[in-house]
Amino acid sequence: MPETLILVNTRNRAIGQAGKTNVHQEGLLHRAFSVFLVDAAGRILLQQRAHTKYHSGGLWANSCCGHPRPGELTRSAAERRLGEELGATTRLQFGFRAHYEAKFGNGLSENEIVYVYFGRAPERLELNPEEVASVTWSSFAELKRDAVRNPDKYVFWLNHYLTQHETEITHGLAGS
Repeated sequence: MPETLILVNTRNRAIGQAGKTNVHQEGLLHRAFSVFLVDAAGRILLQQRAHTKYHSGGLWANSCCGHPRPGELTRSAAERRLGEELGATTRLQFGFRAHYEAKFGNGLSENEIVYVYFGRAPERLELNPEEVASVTWSSFAELKRDAVRNPDKYVFWLNHYLTQHETEITHGLAGS
């Protein structure tokens, strides 16, 4: 069954619904979430997106991302998606909200208002190979340095967060 996304206006008010493929083909503004999981040493869990993903396959991203379903609370959706992608269960705390737009070479685009959450990484993960090719851990400083040197290695939204929301990420990591 095709996934349905929540369309929003620039004030983040729900204005309708549309299928995921259509939303990304037309660049419609929609609601999304991103998650940063942090271990006891303060390192961020990064995931390499499965090479078969509809866009940005094989690129490195923050711990998890996705879209809430119509009628689903965004934090609940993020916690659900952690289980689907990483086999992880943890309590998430809201960090900040962001908006970005990006066009991809395959004709798809992103235009998202994103709720960014932070949480403690569980000790055990069970990766879904349809979603995640690999995971690694990185300090925030190491991640920023590498993203500056190798931006094409990372998904657009992670580069956006690193360049536009450093203060919010630093605060979120400290509270996790």
